[in-house]
Amino acid sequence: MSLQVLPLAITMMAGPQIMSAIILVTTPRPVRTSLAFLAGVAISATVGVSVARGIFALVGSNVSIGQASDDSSVGKIVQYVLIALLLLAILRNYVKRATIEPPKWLGSLMNAGPGRAFKTGLLLIILMPSDIIVMLTVGANLEQHHEGVAAAAVFIGATLLVAALPLLGLLLFHKRAERAMPRARTWMTNNSWMVNILCCLIFIAIIH
Repeated sequence: MSLQVLPLAITMMAGPQIMSAIILVTTPRPVRTSLAFLAGVAISATVGVSVARGIFALVGSNVSIGQASDDSSVGKIVQYVLIALLLLAILRNYVKRATIEPPKWLGSLMNAGPGRAFKTGLLLIILMPSDIIVMLTVGANLEQHHEGVAAAAVFIGATLLVAALPLLGLLLFHKRAERAMPRARTWMTNNSWMVNILCCLIFIAIIH
């Protein structure tokens, strides 16, 4: 697998995903709840990449992605379409920044237990459009390099590392983290439009 796709692990957890991880470390049982969330993310990411790899294995011989230097290749056209959609999303988030609010289900995570956290981690990755695009990108990369899903272990591990940052911060800095995490949660909640724009910019920078 090309190392070029590794930064996509950041995009996998950008937005509501990392906000969920931050909220879960402020619950009554932060360690158990966060570990359950990470388990859900690990399973979801692994299954998602496996399915994406299977899709491109089936169509790979019939669809030519083309050379990276060819501006008229299917791969380049897909990149241009994605960038255009992301730019539109940035414009929409900026224009509606005064009214954009985070999903209501994020607030319900404040009292979540391990079961709810596991389900959240599982569904967030599979159902999030940006994550689906990332996993399809990884699947295409594996097909191009004639590698199996095992080669994506580093990417999945990087995704888990990003997802685990709030928990690692809690374990390493305990008291400071207990004070900082609620403030970070509040800031991200009040500035969700800015978080969305940053996610789009990161993804544009990666796929350009």
